Amino acid sequence: MKNREIFSNLLSVPPVFVRIDGRGFHGIAEEWGLERPFDKRFARAMANVSERLVSSSGLSPDFAFTFSDEISLYFSHIPYSGRVEKIDSVTASYAASALTLEMSSPFPVAFDARIIQVSPTLAVRYLIDRQAEAWRNHLNAYCHYTLVLEGKSSHEAAKVLKGLSSPKMHEMMFSRGINLAKTPAWQRRGILVYKTAKEIEGFNPLESKVVRTLRTSVRCVREPPVFSSPEGRLFLDGLIREL
Repeated sequence: MKNREIFSNLLSVPPVFVRIDGRGFHGIAEEWGLERPFDKRFARAMANVSERLVSSSGLSPDFAFTFSDEISLYFSHIPYSGRVEKIDSVTASYAASALTLEMSSPFPVAFDARIIQVSPTLAVRYLIDRQAEAWRNHLNAYCHYTLVLEGKSSHEAAKVLKGLSSPKMHEMMFSRGINLAKTPAWQRRGILVYKTAKEIEGFNPLESKVVRTLRTSVRCVREPPVFSSPEGRLFLDGLIREL
């Protein structure tokens, strides 16, 4: 029956992003009693899941970018010889298990996964686009929550916001005394988790000499730069090209 596994030999080559998205998380947010428009505990859990994926999942992505219920993982070296089905299934299942633990959830959750083929240049473009989506999600979350507080149903609020431009949404909240450019950076720009290497000096008693080794750690940045800015592009160029 092995020859009937029609996609088991579908391969990808690095570099790639693997993007995972939560399945049915609107309902799950209600079950967990998450705060609106943003919940610190859930954001921290997603950052922790990202750290687990980078540091201890065995998948060894170079870095992760997360906002809302999605995580994008960048691989300069791809696991499982590039087998798409294996990469997608293991990544999504690991993230779901990790989030279930992080949230102490009494029920399991699920993610889906997809692979996006990129080059180093396209990787920068991809991250700029995902951060722009984080900003749009941030605008919509605040506006939707505000309209519901003012008495509209969730469906009515969504209807009001449909097709509304980002500047109009920003203006809508500003007229209500909320400057969305001053909300916490992780809400507007997402969270970045990446590996860093530091040279450590020590003494080798067997060889009676000082030796230097590289020690890898994982850093979580909750105030990343705006990726589309000159500073942000420089940061991403360095991050991707140093890998």
